[in-house]
Amino acid sequence: MNRAQIGKALAKSRKDRKMTQSAMQELTGVNKSTISEIENGRFTGSLDILERYINSLGFALSITAVEHKLPDWDDLGALFDEDE
Repeated sequence: MNRAQIGKALAKSRKDRKMTQSAMQELTGVNKSTISEIENGRFTGSLDILERYINSLGFALSITAVEHKLPDWDDLGALFDEDE
């Protein structure tokens, strides 16, 4: 998931609980503007703050390896085909 997708999932979870960003601020101690940044995929701050907000909604922060997929040898010609 990217930041925007994470933020969207967190915002949905908060709204499903019928909580405002202001209510989450009181619950977590995370500033309302920071919650907005997280939910809009623009947060670049402290991991501690992000984790506090994520945990308050019942999520856990985890790390997964990125898998890079190279094209098949047979498909390489099509990538550089100048006839099209």
